[in-house]
This record gives sequence, structure tokens and C-alpha cells, in this order.
Amino acid sequence: ALAKRCRYYHSQMDMELLLAGTDYTGLPDTYVIFICDFDPFGRQRYIYTFENCCMEDGQIMLDEGCKTIFLSTRGTNRSEISAELAAFLEFAGADLAGSQGEFDSAYVRQLQTSIRNIKNSREMRERYMIFEELLKEERSEGRIEAKAEAILELLEVLGPVPGHLSAKIRSETDLELLKKWLRLAARSTSVQQFINNM
Repeated sequence: ALAKRCRYYHSQMDMELLLAGTDYTGLPDTYVIFICDFDPFGRQRYIYTFENCCMEDGQIMLDEGCKTIFLSTRGTNRSEISAELAAFLEFAGADLAGSQGEFDSAYVRQLQTSIRNIKNSREMRERYMIFEELLKEERSEGRIEAKAEAILELLEVLGPVPGHLSAKIRSETDLELLKKWLRLAARSTSVQQFINNM
């Protein structure tokens, strides 16, 4: 579902520009950046960058100007990213108490100051609360998508996953049920066994 969301965001940006009269040859490069408090691809990386390239060659880039970047707070390859990005992701992944702690990064300290100023402004406080609610919804949705993808990945190792099963798993919104299915998928020795025990 994250991949489809990327496609949607890129197309929305292009559509706004085209409707405003921009010729397709004048479309600027677009970047879609997700900041995830989970590992969207399970490879323990802090950053995943995607661009279109030729599948047969692997070297030829389409160069259509679309780049999608996933930043994950759950990475382990700290030596491969800048200290500033590592500090930002540590800040982004911290709980409330942790996010108010001391950080070596000037950028993170600037973010902390901006957040304090927003919280202290009455008008901005209301907007901040709405924003926090939206973030909670996004995080919950992200966790649900990640669990569904993890279940399907485990099942695909066991064999072909029927379309109806894939659709059922992807459409499930109960996080506790998805956790149960994830444990079941990890213990199953076949897709049929998983289906029988759902």
C-alpha cells in the first residue's frame, strides 16, 4: 500500500502543475519523502531511495524526475548516513520525553525550539493538536500496512498466496488480529495451514 501511496502523491503533484498550465516537458523533479517509525522494507536501513531503472539492465535510469525516499527510525546502518540525519531520525523516533532531551544536532535543537513555540501559542496549540491526531492516524495506518506486508512476505516464502487471501490481509484494519496472523504465518509450514488456522 505504501508503494501505491507514492504513486498517488507523485501523480497529484504532476496533476496540479499540469492543471495550472505547465507543459509536461516543463515538469520539475518531484520528491516524495516518508518518515516512518517502522522499517518499511525490513532491511534495517535508515534510508531507502527509489528511482525508476531498467529491470533488464539495472544501470539505465529512466530519469523521469520522480524520486521516493523512505526514512526509517528503525535503521541500524548508522555509519552509512550523516550524523545530522541520524540525529534527526533519533529525534523523530523518540517518545515525548526522549524528544525533549539533549541533541548534538543544531537542526534538531531548532526543531525542538519551534515545537516549544508552537505549543506555547494558543492558536497554534489547537493546530498542533489536530496535527498530532493526524500523525497518530498515519502511524497506526503505517503499522497496519507494515504488519500486512510482513504477513504476506512470510506466506510468499511458503508458496503462492491466493488473491483473495492477499486482499483479505491487506484490507484488515484490526492491528491485534494482524499481529495474531503474523505469529501464525511465522509458525505455518504452508499457506493452506495458515488459511486453515485463521
